[in-house]
Amino acid sequence: MSPQALAQVLCRLPKFEDENLIVGLDTSDDAAVYKLNDEQAMILTLDFFTPVVDDPFSFGQIAAANALSDIYAMGGTPITALNIACFPGCLPSEILAEILKGGAEKVREAGAIIAGGHTVEDDEPKYGLSVTGLVHPQRILTNAGVRPGDLLILTKPLGIGILATAIKGDLVDKATYQKAVDIMSYLNKDAGQAMYKVGVSGCTDITGFGFLGHAREMAEASKVTLEIWTDFLPLIEESKEFAKLGIIPGGAYRNRDFLKDQVHFLKKIPQPIEDILYDPQTSGGLLIGVPESKANLLLEELKKVNQTAYAVIGRVKERTDFLLEVM
Repeated sequence: MSPQALAQVLCRLPKFEDENLIVGLDTSDDAAVYKLNDEQAMILTLDFFTPVVDDPFSFGQIAAANALSDIYAMGGTPITALNIACFPGCLPSEILAEILKGGAEKVREAGAIIAGGHTVEDDEPKYGLSVTGLVHPQRILTNAGVRPGDLLILTKPLGIGILATAIKGDLVDKATYQKAVDIMSYLNKDAGQAMYKVGVSGCTDITGFGFLGHAREMAEASKVTLEIWTDFLPLIEESKEFAKLGIIPGGAYRNRDFLKDQVHFLKKIPQPIEDILYDPQTSGGLLIGVPESKANLLLEELKKVNQTAYAVIGRVKERTDFLLEVM
């Protein structure tokens, strides 16, 4: 679903009022947060999608990592998960078993448990998780928390949507395929723990609306402008080459169309890089806003634990005429 269509749907939903609902629909955040008591708040999220790779076990890992990411983006720790699966009756049940095994491995790696789930018959396989996590009510991270002067840090390289499109077209070699699987199935647990240890201003994870789409949500929710430094963005090299060949997912064009009046390019950006900025990500990294005084501490923590490319990629400014300024 395009960002425009989703926005039209969400604006028609009834609003629920509850003094314990700390985070709901208002800021387009990654998950809902409900206060249980003075020491604990519950984070609730769910996500599922169609296969992005052919191997069912790897698909299960990727879908689970993607769903778990919302918990880490809110500063929380996942505790339970429920499987959500749609599966065609014409396919061998062993395929579904492998998908569920892949998901279970990632949930176990996250330190959580799978407590059940639900499966329906469908024409195309789909899989994901409904995940519950915990966080202290005073330490919740949202996309509305970044402030002018903060630096922006991205914890995974961009371009995975382009790479997934190339995989579907059978255009990648085994090494590139494995790189894509490794990036998508890598949990944001390490980055989440690093930012929780240091203390940051706000966070969101980068998924289907692309880097600029989720950055735009952060800027709008925080009432600021984000300045993006494209020369410092961590990028998947193979994705740049496929972008040059026009291997671009349809979602990138929808993201571009939605953002056309909200992004100001301050310099000419090479077309492949611009395409990657709009590229819908599957199980992407965390976009973190951190006070400049703590940025080096966070980078030191990430150097110890983070297993993918990461970088300082911009800064937060007072609101200008645009939500995003790209240079």
